[in-house]
Amino acid sequence: MQKIFSIFLIMLVWPAFSQQVATGYVYEDLNQNGKRDRREKGIANVSVSNGTDVVLTDGQGRYSLEVGEDNILFVIKPSGYSVPVNDANQPQFYYIHKPSGSPATKYQGVVPTGPLPKSVDFPLYAAEEPTNFTALIFGDSQPYTTQELAFFQKSVVEEAKNEKQAVFGLTLGDLVGDDLDLHQPYIHVMKAMGLPWYNLMGNHDMNLDVDRDEWSDESFEASFGPANYAFNYGGVHFIVLDDILYPDPRDGQGYWGGFRKDQLDFVQNNLRFVPQDKLVVLAFHIPLFHVDEISFRDSDRRRLFDLLKSYPNVLAMSAHTHLQRQNYYTAEDGWHGEKPFHEFNAGTTNGDWYSGKLDENNLPISTMRDGTPKGYTRLKIVDNSYQLEYQVLGKPADYQMHVFHPQVVANNRGTQAGIFVNFYMGHQDDQVEYRINGGDWRPLVWVDAADPVFVKEVMEWDTADQLMAGRRPSNPVNSTHLWRGSMPTNLGNGSHQIEVRATDRSGKVHTHRSTYRIAEPVAF
Repeated sequence: MQKIFSIFLIMLVWPAFSQQVATGYVYEDLNQNGKRDRREKGIANVSVSNGTDVVLTDGQGRYSLEVGEDNILFVIKPSGYSVPVNDANQPQFYYIHKPSGSPATKYQGVVPTGPLPKSVDFPLYAAEEPTNFTALIFGDSQPYTTQELAFFQKSVVEEAKNEKQAVFGLTLGDLVGDDLDLHQPYIHVMKAMGLPWYNLMGNHDMNLDVDRDEWSDESFEASFGPANYAFNYGGVHFIVLDDILYPDPRDGQGYWGGFRKDQLDFVQNNLRFVPQDKLVVLAFHIPLFHVDEISFRDSDRRRLFDLLKSYPNVLAMSAHTHLQRQNYYTAEDGWHGEKPFHEFNAGTTNGDWYSGKLDENNLPISTMRDGTPKGYTRLKIVDNSYQLEYQVLGKPADYQMHVFHPQVVANNRGTQAGIFVNFYMGHQDDQVEYRINGGDWRPLVWVDAADPVFVKEVMEWDTADQLMAGRRPSNPVNSTHLWRGSMPTNLGNGSHQIEVRATDRSGKVHTHRSTYRIAEPVAF
């Protein structure tokens, strides 16, 4: 009986034996050799995390945190410092502690890291960080093959690497398309950006042959580090999260948008050390809203909103949909902040999965299903406010919309044809207007409809009598940033000018000009 009791007692306390205390220093690495030398002092009041708990370093820069058999320790980079980057420009702000390595999966995970080091130290370099800066934001790159990775390199990286004002970049998940052996080639391609580049996990970056969500990121961790982390730059606090629950806890099939409790605990513990006057920018893959096949667990969204409600300056960025849209959450959606919670669901660098006709460089045009051309975003920060600018690939920076209308209409004959404006960064409440021949400005009406330009592109494939190079685009879906106006036919024969102006959320005005003709009707 005593032997049975002893075994039972060991089973009760066994988890305690697997817990260790990690200690170390956050220090200023003056000679940038990656080692804490005797004269290099620790930095006080810097946040360090084990993925759930967050602590501040003491006056000597020292911290201590509990770790189990599967933790990643990381420093939350403070403003005014930079972290080392490796040869591929990946920020090195973490230490992986997996003594036994990752579980066996189809794609390589983390190899065994061995015993916990005596001291896990994090070097920082003093750096000037302006409070006005630009970061580059990529939606899904998602190559399924080496050919598609080459499309990404030639159409995106070769153009975006010329951005001279950006200080770092971030890809919003789906770095690759299920073949996780492409993670390392993706990293090699992204090296050419020449910027510190952060990444987050998408549903196509997961280990699919696991039965626990905690193990779905093993290959991601091996290539990119923690799937949940945070850092500061200037006056902004960035929080990066994996928001894919796999397998779906409802039925064990597929995935579901949401967070585990430990992830939201990390957000809560982290925010304890983030002043409420800071701009907080969250980045995750699956958007928070419900639309079509996309679903997000309500309880997780509510808790996230509760954690952030006292922060007046918040922005969330997501991808996943291969569309572009602006979402504003209010009390009706469970958000109780002083102004609506803004989520930017970003367009993707691969557009519509590398589909469509080939351009003059033999690259797919890849227009998204809502008519948005493929591209990337500039996140422009001014103190604790932000602006978002969409850059269409291969176009000048001021190319922010396209306009569809007939090229010619019959004089004084009524028509149901209209002027359609796809304002890529638009929202239903934005002001979009037009005028003809310099006359009075008139409002266009927001419509819930498919973009006729993209419909025309798809119909070209479906009506062709010969096979076309490339791959047919996906079917059109209704755009959330489309406006319509009537087509004047009573202005007299000849050419007439259409001017469109759209005012974005920051008050910036974007314009477009085009012409159409009025001609005498053709007799029957």
